[in-house]
Amino acid sequence: MTAADFIALDEQWSTHNYHPLPVVIAEAEGAWVTDVHGKRYLDFLAGYSALNFGHRHPDLVAATVEQLGRVTLTSRAFHHDQMGLFCQELAELTGTDMVLPMNSGAEAVESALKVARKWAYQVKGVPDGRAEIIVAGSNFHGRTTTIVSFSTDDTARNDFGPFTPGFVVVKYGDAQALEAAITPHTAAVLIEPVQGEAGVLTPPAGYLREVRQLCTDNNVLFIADEIQAGLGRTGTLFACEHEDVTADLYTLGKALGGGIMPVSAVVGRRDVLGVLRPGEHGSTFGGNPLACAVGRAVIRLLRDGDFLARSVELGAHLHGRLSELIGHGVADVRGRGLWAGVEIAPGGRTARAASEELMARGVLCKETHDTTLRVAPPLVISQADLDRGVDTIAAVLTR
Repeated sequence: MTAADFIALDEQWSTHNYHPLPVVIAEAEGAWVTDVHGKRYLDFLAGYSALNFGHRHPDLVAATVEQLGRVTLTSRAFHHDQMGLFCQELAELTGTDMVLPMNSGAEAVESALKVARKWAYQVKGVPDGRAEIIVAGSNFHGRTTTIVSFSTDDTARNDFGPFTPGFVVVKYGDAQALEAAITPHTAAVLIEPVQGEAGVLTPPAGYLREVRQLCTDNNVLFIADEIQAGLGRTGTLFACEHEDVTADLYTLGKALGGGIMPVSAVVGRRDVLGVLRPGEHGSTFGGNPLACAVGRAVIRLLRDGDFLARSVELGAHLHGRLSELIGHGVADVRGRGLWAGVEIAPGGRTARAASEELMARGVLCKETHDTTLRVAPPLVISQADLDRGVDTIAAVLTR
């Protein structure tokens, strides 16, 4: 079968809720993938940070295969020998007290929202049904009905109402707007320390510290969505660490599953996550033995700090090289670590067209909105391959 045959099958039988590039990947290793015709491509997207450790990292594959030979699912009706160890090791890695394992990133966010509301009613004393959660404009936290209720992206919202109430949207990076929105009914503030889907937007210096202080002063929970930004992508375990900020709850996902399976979690304070009681929240697959075994292998990779150091060193190189393109087909470069939003200069080609030409030249990248290329290679990438990818971007955008 050819790539066109596989794409035709997708078009005929799968729901058209994505617009993928016309490449059909059959194999992958490290920072490289190979299509069904044997052509190799440099992966400059890393599964939106799900593949921080590259494709088929040998340690993660070994942990998966070992666990597959033992037990994969018990449901949470029974204990298993990976659950407690996973939660302990993740809490110790993140400096938190308690872990709530789930599957997808959206589930982690939904879980954090439910926990925050319950905490507001049981601990803070907010009247039942009146809890409010403040979010930032241009956010992306998932695509469930509740989450798109507070999206400002019309594509994500249109035709999916009626929406879940209880959310207040303020401008991202505006601490004064956040302060004005806080009321006695505010349960939590949910913020991405770097807004990925919006174009890899970093907030103004000091903003996260101001969010933390406002939350502390007003007895409000600070929930940091670190699903894309966390676990090494920006050069620190959490992107919040760039401002020495500690959140009350963190949502984790993507890289926590090592690119092998969906694994997510909410981690944070025991007095907050501890409001949940048996029967109030759950997931058949959340915290399953296979997921926990993979998650534990991810934790082992992160413990010694080598991947964080690679993200810092290679990230500085990436941003330095991309910044040289400003004024030459590029209007701006944003981001931290091995994560960059490349804003195409006005009058240039669309980001989609640029992505398609990059693909033709052997580099897989993806647009976000019409004018931004999102660059997020695996943290295992070599500097030579990183330069190869940047050289290709330069050839496309400055041509």
